[in-house]
Amino acid sequence: MYRKEGDIAGEPGPAGTTAAVGLGPLLVSLQLTDSAFPSGFYTLSHSLEGFAQAGAVDAASLPLLLKDLLLHGVGPADATALALAHRATAAGDVEAVVRIDEHLFATKLGREMRQAATRTGRQLLDLGHEVFGRPEIGDYFGRVVRREAPGTQAVAAGVVYAATGVPVRQAVAADLFAFCVSFAGAALRLRLTDHRTAQTLLRGAAPVIETAVDAALRRELDDVGATVFASDVMSGRHERAEARLFAS
Repeated sequence: MYRKEGDIAGEPGPAGTTAAVGLGPLLVSLQLTDSAFPSGFYTLSHSLEGFAQAGAVDAASLPLLLKDLLLHGVGPADATALALAHRATAAGDVEAVVRIDEHLFATKLGREMRQAATRTGRQLLDLGHEVFGRPEIGDYFGRVVRREAPGTQAVAAGVVYAATGVPVRQAVAADLFAFCVSFAGAALRLRLTDHRTAQTLLRGAAPVIETAVDAALRRELDDVGATVFASDVMSGRHERAEARLFAS
């Protein structure tokens, strides 16, 4: 296959493209969803610790809670914002990315959830710029540092995925899977499951992720927002708890 000098298969080109067809986008998504990637995403329980503290979840109800969070929480909110931010980044419309970021931030009702989203988002942009060296990432990180945008995790992920050539559908699926892995990891540390059952939990979430991805790709900005109010309540209780293992 002909390749210009200096081109590497799968190496990122302009936002949303790659220099040649290859494993580049897949490898980027694998790196970003790895629990070893230090964005802080895996220090979150996504309100699960609050449910556990209230005795409102057990091993049997874990899959149902995860399904509700995917379909009515992170799917309509973060996953949808990620898809919109990805498209806006690919189109070079940074002002649209900022509007999406501000909208998503405003939908997060609790202080704990807002802080978790912006802390992990800022870290993702900072490290993503260093690792991938894409100007789109550095530009948006600069805006966050200057307080011109909140820098929520989902929007940061949309920027990074678009800038590194990961297709939008794959980007949304990867981030939702990372959410599920983080949720399962929290369940392990909270002793709500074991390692083998956690893998069954993740496998069971696969069709739910597909449904959530399809829905996220169809929504517009006005649709962004979660409706899992029990999660907001548990998060509010969690932020006032005397002892906490997770940041959310």
